[in-house]
Amino acid sequence: MIPGQYNKTDIISFLELAGSIPVIDVRSPSEFRAGHIPGAHNIPLFNDAERADVGTRYNKEGSLKAIIEGIRLSGPSMHSKLEAALEVAREGKRLLVHCWRGGMRSEAMSWLFSLGGIETHILQGGYKTYRRHVLEVLRAKREMIILGGLTGSGKTDILKYIEQKGHQVIDLEGLANHKGSAFGSLGQPQQPTSEHFSNLLFERLCLTDPKRPVWLEDESRNIGMVFMPEEFYLNMQNNQAIILMIDIRIRLTRLLEEYSCYPPGQLIQSVMKISKRLGGDRTREAVDAVNRGDIASAIIIILQYYDKAYMYGLGRKPQELLHYVNTDTGDVELNAGRILEASKQLGK
Repeated sequence: MIPGQYNKTDIISFLELAGSIPVIDVRSPSEFRAGHIPGAHNIPLFNDAERADVGTRYNKEGSLKAIIEGIRLSGPSMHSKLEAALEVAREGKRLLVHCWRGGMRSEAMSWLFSLGGIETHILQGGYKTYRRHVLEVLRAKREMIILGGLTGSGKTDILKYIEQKGHQVIDLEGLANHKGSAFGSLGQPQQPTSEHFSNLLFERLCLTDPKRPVWLEDESRNIGMVFMPEEFYLNMQNNQAIILMIDIRIRLTRLLEEYSCYPPGQLIQSVMKISKRLGGDRTREAVDAVNRGDIASAIIIILQYYDKAYMYGLGRKPQELLHYVNTDTGDVELNAGRILEASKQLGK
């Protein structure tokens, strides 16, 4: 490839190429952390401080002064950026490149990469165009089956079993690194930003067949600190939901297995997250139970709150969309079978 040459690529072609060509995001590290194309590599033209410096220079002294400042700041590290690009490109010698708007940063880095013989494709409109495309796709109506149920019903495991049977499933809590309740962050890695969560959701949704329904777990607007895209969430609310009803004693066994391994301090921190909703007396009772090692009593107190809140929420939904399945077992395979049988009645 002739040094300095590069290709401009629209978002659809860019994402198709991303299946076989590495993506390089040349935005600053903080921009990348806020949200990026899943699987992209961050080789920033500027670090966060340099980006702020160039932006200040642009606002105060104009574009030419900003360009000169950018060259001064980035020049000493150009060799390491090219080395990083060569490491990612390897034998393929092709890279997909983008910045925020598909302008000067991506063009400058594509020029640099071309000096190493790398063929580059720049995303027209940059990450901003990608985000617009993501939200358009997530806004579109999709046929879904929502699996609901009281806390501790084993919905995540049931969905995994349903997926093994050939159905399309998206694990929202898995994408969010959170199990949904006040205890949902225990044992989980750091949550993505809401922006990046929607990027991950988009990627997962694109792997599904739009002619077939997608199974999802019933969630509130937020999963921990992650908020779902509004239109996608509303689409979930307008689809059929199968609600698994299991006795509290069966659910208690599952939750004890899941959470009794955590230190009392972490459990108490989780209780305190919902202390205002529990009320002072119930919070003290739950904390005291944890301190004396009676995790079962603490879980029952928490479940009573969550059960009441969840049933209240169900009562506010269109009842014609809700289909209840009662079960007397915590067996995942049996309950998944009953859920699938109920889905047949929906014509799915």
